[in-house]
Amino acid sequence: MTRQWVKGRLEKKESIYRNTYANYMIMSILWFVSNVWKILINAMRANISLATTTTAPIMYQTETLDAFSIWYSQWHGYISLLICSFGIPLNMFNITVLTQRKMLTPINCILTWLAVSDIATMASYVPFATHFYCQHSANSISAEKNSWTWMHFLLVYLNFSATTHTVSIWLGVSLAIFRHHHLQSPAKGNLTRIRRLIRARLVVFVIFVGSILVMVPNYLSHHLSEINLGDNATGYIFESWELGSGKERPIILVGLFLYSILAKLVPCVLIIVYGSLLLITLNNTIRNKRRRLNENGVCMGSQRHASRTTVMLLIVMILFLITELPQAVLIMCCIFFKDFFEKVYIPLGDAMDIIALVNSSINFVLYCTMSQEFRRTFIRLFCSCSAAMFQRQPKSYISTQLRHNELHATFIERTQ
Repeated sequence: MTRQWVKGRLEKKESIYRNTYANYMIMSILWFVSNVWKILINAMRANISLATTTTAPIMYQTETLDAFSIWYSQWHGYISLLICSFGIPLNMFNITVLTQRKMLTPINCILTWLAVSDIATMASYVPFATHFYCQHSANSISAEKNSWTWMHFLLVYLNFSATTHTVSIWLGVSLAIFRHHHLQSPAKGNLTRIRRLIRARLVVFVIFVGSILVMVPNYLSHHLSEINLGDNATGYIFESWELGSGKERPIILVGLFLYSILAKLVPCVLIIVYGSLLLITLNNTIRNKRRRLNENGVCMGSQRHASRTTVMLLIVMILFLITELPQAVLIMCCIFFKDFFEKVYIPLGDAMDIIALVNSSINFVLYCTMSQEFRRTFIRLFCSCSAAMFQRQPKSYISTQLRHNELHATFIERTQ
């Protein structure tokens, strides 16, 4: 009795320490974000006042960056098409496997819609890369390349791609929150599973609708203007935003602030917070597993599966941070520094696009590597020969029968 009481007290103290540490970490991150926000606001005010008092531009040493951008743009279209040609079918495999009846869980529901968003991102990128990179040079302007039809397609693509990226990163946030909630309250039962599945579907719906609403100012920021290319030929280009000059239209600043904060910074901060909590939970799970191994010599398979699932989701979230956090910083710099958009952000655009495409196409490999249940379901659906090989009966066996209180054994050998 005394031993159980002491053990209970230790577990209670450990839980209090864990919660206190988590709360301290969350408060530290929020304090850091608030101070960064104050610095950005002060920088914006200083930049606006500077733009109204002087016209001296900021000099950027971008010769190497421009040279890299020009060289890589020759290959970017073909590399991106190669990634999309693999990524779209692989995400279709993800949807097919994750929507099976035995795979219906809240986490898999979110992963399914993440695959849908990734397919939409890559499918829209295929005609964009084909026309603006493969058929025409990325650094040229012509009547055929910059026609009214293709420039309006580019306008739709930019808004659509930004929306799907926003959906994807918020789905990543919901993955972290749902996984943390499941580990903190691992209630089982059919009714609980149905409730959580309905909750996950509702969250996915809210994310899609909210992402569209957040991007409305961005939809209204882009405008096309007609230019004369000579020989009675005309083309269309985007109007300059004049970022960092203090002459930007308010709708452009609102759109960039909403996009960089609500679609980039805030999701990344939430992923860091809940990812850290998942790391703490995973560390405690491994510690408890070692304790049980030392005490009983037995390790439960369900705990091992839960740890693998948590590690898999942590990798997904890290990939989101690698893809989205640098873009958030660059967009903020575009708002505050003149010519940063043209001199730095645009030359880095192709590199950021290829990183996002890789992030959208790599999840299938991650699921197959980390999830045994995903592998089994995929083999059962698409590799019937392999499944039959794993489930085939032995070539020979011994049959036993009890007759007249005597045990008779018969050796049977199969011919096939």
